[in-house]
Amino acid sequence: MEHPRITRLSDDELPVYTIIVALYREAAAVKGLIAALDALDYPAEKLDIKLVLEPDDARTWAALESLRLRVPYELVVAPAVRPQTKPKALNAALAFARGRYVAVYDAEDRPEPDQLRQALAAFHVGDDRLCCVQARLTIDNTADNWLTRLFTAEYAGLYDVFLPGLARRNLPLPLGGTSNHFDAAVLRSAGAWDPYNVTEDADLGMRLARLGYRTTVIASTTYEEAPAKLGAWMKQRARWMKGWMQTWLVHMRTPVPLWRELGVAGFLTFQLVIGGTVLSALVHPLFLALLGWRFAVGAPLPDPDSALTLLYGGALISGYAASTTLALMGLARRGLLASAWVVLLMPAHWLMLSVAAWRALILLLRDPHHWDKTEHGLARTSRRRQYAGSAEAEAPLADGHAAARAWSRSVRISSMCSMPTDSRT
Repeated sequence: MEHPRITRLSDDELPVYTIIVALYREAAAVKGLIAALDALDYPAEKLDIKLVLEPDDARTWAALESLRLRVPYELVVAPAVRPQTKPKALNAALAFARGRYVAVYDAEDRPEPDQLRQALAAFHVGDDRLCCVQARLTIDNTADNWLTRLFTAEYAGLYDVFLPGLARRNLPLPLGGTSNHFDAAVLRSAGAWDPYNVTEDADLGMRLARLGYRTTVIASTTYEEAPAKLGAWMKQRARWMKGWMQTWLVHMRTPVPLWRELGVAGFLTFQLVIGGTVLSALVHPLFLALLGWRFAVGAPLPDPDSALTLLYGGALISGYAASTTLALMGLARRGLLASAWVVLLMPAHWLMLSVAAWRALILLLRDPHHWDKTEHGLARTSRRRQYAGSAEAEAPLADGHAAARAWSRSVRISSMCSMPTDSRT
């Protein structure tokens, strides 16, 4: 069941819910983040919000102090050791988490207010194998430029069509990096996040599936900010590609157990979604270069009936068609068909992905655990603000509420400086 509805629990019946947000160089984004977390439809006394900071990130520390936070917020200091990655920070906070359930958000995230309750509803109607609930991600700054529109179409196809389809068939999901809701006990027993993997989400999704657990997708939305500049997009996408390479290599160290634990359908899903995404991006420019060279030198093209031509041509056409179809279906479900023209840029998008994949391969060999940081707080437009009409998307807190959240010198700051740094999940 994708969007379960159960009787609304009273506040007394609700379990403690931990929210973890890893922050690094996010001074521009934290005000909006705190406003979104304050707007969650969940009693503050049942919330346990961990904001994880790096000890050298003075600007983000100052930005948070200016907001004068108190309960249910807690600051966790990540250990100042390599690798300096998001999963390392998440593991640091998990050690202090009090909740029965754990949600992960990013600094730029703006979840719908009832998302925690929707995730709880999914857990309540699910069986014992359900250990993770993935909310749907969508881009907030769609109207910034063509790149953010392309990102919106891609996310719509992925989170509104593709991942829900995998979940309905109980196939392993490569989790999104945010808006994941976990059963805390299962998360801990699975070893939590791999601090050395720069797409810890995809890796964790596969490990949970290998342990016999399943993930579902709920129809609750989290709005995110997409990079609006090609350079920032390229760094982010190369990091994702590098992480998928890491994930494929780690799990394929033992292919026979992987086959046995995921089953035939799950194993093929892993190969197509993780391995296939990377491989197609790597080989795509080689095929185009071959065609370009033949045209440039006037060489005859391969026989249209040859197996090689059928393989290359079929892969190219089916790849473009699948990407375009998913994007259009997702945009339709989001009511964003006005941006459907952006699918005409799909060939350019594939070339961009190829550049990112080759960059990722080089980075994997040079510095496999380096995390290329994506800057946030740069968006010029907001779909949420448009939907809200004249209301401000980041409305200031009411005076009484702000006073209740006043900063106290006794605000808890937890440190994980003594956390073991050499263990890998």
